[in-house]
Amino acid sequence: MNPSILLTQQPSSHPTLLLTPFLNPNPNQTLTKSITVNLRRNSNRNRYIYRYGGYKHSCNVSVVRCSSSPPETTSQTETNAAVSDVFGGKKELTALQSVVESMSPAVRLASSVVVVAGAVAAGYGLGLRIGGNRSASIGGAVVLGAAGAGAVYAMNSSVVPEIAAVSLHNYVAGSDPRDVKKEDIENIASRYGVSKQNEAFNAELCDIYSRYVLSVLPSDGEDLKGDEADIIIKFKNSLGIDDPDAAAMHMEIGRRIFRQRLETGDREADAQQRRAFQKLIYVSTLVFGEASGFLLPWKRVFKVTESQVEVAIRDNAQRLFASKLKLIGQDIQPEELITLRDAQLQCRLSDELAEDMFREHIRKLVEANISTSVDVLKSRTRTAKDARLIVEELDKILAFNNLLVSLKNHPDASRFARGIGPVSLIGGEYDGDRKMDDLKLLYRAYVADSLSGGRMEKEKLSALSQLRNIFGLGKREAESIAIEVTSKVYRKRLAESVTGGALEAAESKAAFLQNLCEELHFDPEKAIEIHEAIYRQNLQQYVNDGELSDDEVKSLEKLQVMLCIPKQTVEKIHEDICGALFEKVVKEAIAAGVDGYDADVKQAVRKAAYGLRLTRGVAMSIAGKAVRKIFISYIQRSRASGSRTEAARELKKMIAFNNLVVTELVSDIKGESSETPTEDAVIDVEAKPVDEVDDEEWESLQTLRKVKPARMTTGKPGQTEITLKDDLPDRDRTDLYKTYLLYCLTGEVTRVPFGAQITTKKDDSEYVFLKQLGGILGLTDKEIVEVHRSLAEQAFTQQAEVILADGQLTKARVSQLNELQRQVGLPSEYAQKIIKNITSTKMAAALETAVGQGRLSIREIRELKGSGIELDVMVSLSLRQNLFKKTVDDIFSSGTGEFDEVEVYEKIPEDLGIDANKARDVVHELARTRLSNSLIQAVSLLRQRNTSGVVSSLNDLLACDKAVPASPLSWEVPEELADLFSIYIKNDPAPEKLSRLQHLLSIDDATAEALKEMKDRAVPTSETSEEEFVF
Repeated sequence: MNPSILLTQQPSSHPTLLLTPFLNPNPNQTLTKSITVNLRRNSNRNRYIYRYGGYKHSCNVSVVRCSSSPPETTSQTETNAAVSDVFGGKKELTALQSVVESMSPAVRLASSVVVVAGAVAAGYGLGLRIGGNRSASIGGAVVLGAAGAGAVYAMNSSVVPEIAAVSLHNYVAGSDPRDVKKEDIENIASRYGVSKQNEAFNAELCDIYSRYVLSVLPSDGEDLKGDEADIIIKFKNSLGIDDPDAAAMHMEIGRRIFRQRLETGDREADAQQRRAFQKLIYVSTLVFGEASGFLLPWKRVFKVTESQVEVAIRDNAQRLFASKLKLIGQDIQPEELITLRDAQLQCRLSDELAEDMFREHIRKLVEANISTSVDVLKSRTRTAKDARLIVEELDKILAFNNLLVSLKNHPDASRFARGIGPVSLIGGEYDGDRKMDDLKLLYRAYVADSLSGGRMEKEKLSALSQLRNIFGLGKREAESIAIEVTSKVYRKRLAESVTGGALEAAESKAAFLQNLCEELHFDPEKAIEIHEAIYRQNLQQYVNDGELSDDEVKSLEKLQVMLCIPKQTVEKIHEDICGALFEKVVKEAIAAGVDGYDADVKQAVRKAAYGLRLTRGVAMSIAGKAVRKIFISYIQRSRASGSRTEAARELKKMIAFNNLVVTELVSDIKGESSETPTEDAVIDVEAKPVDEVDDEEWESLQTLRKVKPARMTTGKPGQTEITLKDDLPDRDRTDLYKTYLLYCLTGEVTRVPFGAQITTKKDDSEYVFLKQLGGILGLTDKEIVEVHRSLAEQAFTQQAEVILADGQLTKARVSQLNELQRQVGLPSEYAQKIIKNITSTKMAAALETAVGQGRLSIREIRELKGSGIELDVMVSLSLRQNLFKKTVDDIFSSGTGEFDEVEVYEKIPEDLGIDANKARDVVHELARTRLSNSLIQAVSLLRQRNTSGVVSSLNDLLACDKAVPASPLSWEVPEELADLFSIYIKNDPAPEKLSRLQHLLSIDDATAEALKEMKDRAVPTSETSEEEFVF
């Protein structure tokens, strides 16, 4: 069989008729017709639908009732007619069967004996007549007796069981299946003396059972009702049929359905047969229970998988459980939940699936209420009554949710159907972003209804929380909706309190507003925002004409007091609204430029500054923001210019704009007089109190004296309140100031053809603009002094490096440097510091070169150090270490044989500024190396007849030995060592040196004494050299 027979498919709109030819388990018995009957009851009359020969017929079984017949008789007649259709009607007996049937068992036994006896007697007589002897008569008796016995056996073994089967069939066909009793069937079997295991009798039992099962199973795409298994089990027990025989009938019905599926070529009919097969599997499993695993071999017979069998059982169980769920409404009771749990167990549905189905059913019930509410909400003809209907539907949802929560906590909750709990829309129609807007609208409607009385009750808060959880709204989303709705109600109640005078009459305005928030369960912070919005709205209306009158100011102050708005908040609101208007006026004034800033503009600025009731700080802040933008534009053009002169011109324009426009603007904002002082008027430009600078520093440079704060200047000064201190980095501000300072120093440069240029010097008036530029840039006095000083030092350093190119400071060069100092205007201490740095740098380079070339000795180093030169600063450590190695090496090669440990280990490292321990390691290493080299050099000089060189080499050997005491030395030719010692004796050395040399050359005392005695002996001449010296 194709395993796809168990796959669930959608029912067709044109169901195919289910052909059910009954196959007799007994191959000797053939049924010519098959009938499948499905009983349905109607409230008015009994209507029976049956199938005959594979076609569906409907008929009304009408029974003529006699006037004297009781209703029970009529009903019984109708039932008998229906039952006869299920089991095929009563069967008729043949003549022989009728005769045998009329006999009792005793009579049949006696008749059998009589028949056998009669046959024997007849055979005996017939044999005697034909044969004429005794043997023939006995043979005839035996033959006819055997024939009679065979006839009797055939009657008892064939006819009687058939009669019993017919009686069984007629009994069942003539009775209501529910009234069939096991005792009656056993009585039929005992009456005819047959066993229930008799082939004919058992075949009839199986046929009756098969017919009944087919009549119980639904057809034509109908779903199971849930009682089919119980009805079949009851009828099976009433028949007394064994489970294996009954299971075989279920398997036979499955084969029948399979064959009908093979004969069907229609896809819809095929799907119908699949569903019928699934129903058969499910009902059969319920009928036989745990034994169905081995009584019903679906997998082996029909080649289906375990999962397909499980799917068939699961799908039908779900359909049955779904039919039970349809009876559950929003008024669910504990008894219904217990019944539903029992139905789930009876259907053999798992707890997980039952829980999912129950929750889905609950969700659909709630979705129905939501859909009704949404339809009303979106209706264009919605009325107040309809709005109330929305709330009622939502209240039903909340009541249903509360009921489910209470049932979940019920003492008998373990006996209830699985899935009891709060309502959830997850996985349903409203679980999506497209439907979330509808849920938000419903939530908004419920919030509005909860606040319809002007206050929020506690039970409404709980209901809103539950509704939010049911709809799956986020906390922020729900709060946003609630705040939006509550804000409107709060505004409405606040307006009523203001217009009615309740708020003004309250002793504590804050307590009144707090109480109002508590009644509405409104966030006080949101209420404060509403108060600010109301104040902002009123202020916006009042300033439409460009100024605030006294009455408007008083009204705003009254509103501020009633709404408990802090002063800082009010100032911020005024700054935002009035500041925007004032900023517009300021920008127009600035845009007017130097020539356009006339009396009308001045009047507009004064009117805006005082008419809008802005504080001076706020007004200056707004004006400063606009002015700084203009300043930045001038600076950008200055930076983009191609030369220093052009950059200075742009800065000069900015200074002029500050003097002629910004200064007037600030004066108008402050309300000061704008008349320009006369030429004879004197203005004292006070110094900034940020960083105090001594008068000596101002007098130290010529350029500083020209921009000194206490310098008396004529004319009106520029404003210094609006600066670029916070808009530009310190480096940029000082660079801009330095640019203009260089312009003041060098003058204006004009380029002429052929690459020439003409420099036009400027008078001291440019320094007035320089001072004003410093104020615009927000430079402190200390920063200004540093800029002037750094520029003067830079100019002096460049010229001084040229004069002191070789680092030698002569008298003539000192005069040049003094003249340069006077021209630059640099103080003497700064000039001397620069000169010292230059000479030190040059000297350091010279010392580096001299040390590197080996032209400096330790004696010269000590002379330089005595002159105050810091050698460790001017000469690098590596060069000083090399100088130390060279000095020690000179000591070891001096030929004197002297080694002063204090000098080498302490004084020289201290003079050179190197580590003493490292110096000692260097000395030891050099001594070990020079020790062996000195011996080799002495032998070499000996062979060259250079006696003085031999003595020097041996002294070097002794010097190295003093640094690092050595063990006796070895040599291949001992006679040469003796000759060395002999030559050294002739030089009259100190006894300690001679003794140490004897030890180093490994000369014993006897040899030493002999050599001393030969002191006066002459050195061998060249003629005898070959005899005395053997190489």
